[in-house]
Amino acid sequence: MDISIRSSEVELMDRPGLDKKSLTNALKDINFCNTWLGGYRLTIDAVLDLIKSDRKKSYTILDVGCGDGEMLRKIAKTLHDKGISHRLLGIDINKTILGIAEEKSQDFLDIGYRYSDVLNDDSLDCDILLCTLTLHHLKQEEIPLFLNRFVAIARVGVVINDLQRSRIAHFLFKIFRALFLKSKIAKNDGLVSIRRGFKKEELLIMSKRITGASHRISWKWAFRYVWILKPQPQG
Repeated sequence: MDISIRSSEVELMDRPGLDKKSLTNALKDINFCNTWLGGYRLTIDAVLDLIKSDRKKSYTILDVGCGDGEMLRKIAKTLHDKGISHRLLGIDINKTILGIAEEKSQDFLDIGYRYSDVLNDDSLDCDILLCTLTLHHLKQEEIPLFLNRFVAIARVGVVINDLQRSRIAHFLFKIFRALFLKSKIAKNDGLVSIRRGFKKEELLIMSKRITGASHRISWKWAFRYVWILKPQPQG
């Protein structure tokens, strides 16, 4: 298997017309992966680091490509336990997934959801913008456009959490999915996601095309990169 360049394969979840039951089952498996492989914890820790470095009375957090809202629910619980005032908004371009997110978040009055295209929605603004396992869904030429938009929206910082493209990660996920995953979509898309993931050198090259931000890119277990972008004053 050649992983020297990013795959352009389309994930099953990105294909139109998937029914609610199939999406719900796939998202359940994806949430399982993120819980047991530490993906959620990485984003939460990055959010807390940004909060420590920029103290405010309250934080507005925007999750781009929010899926079923599990990331936002975990952040809401964390910030509530720490007594940090917050308002959370998840956006996605899949209306069926947004419906699932709303159903699962009925007890979270501090979380809202909206159908929105981040590139064309001028009403969006936030303190912290999250993009967890969404960047790899984009085409290579699209990514700098999205990242520059993220930096323009976020006042405190942007947290990117995405996959390392790795032969070892690909092999290990084959074992993981056989043991733990049930959804055909999640089993397929997990491997496609890794093939669509990133090498650190690629992220560093992309960072040079993002204006008005500082960058910190760190490798994390299990085969993740956490990329924190902080908007910098211009002039």
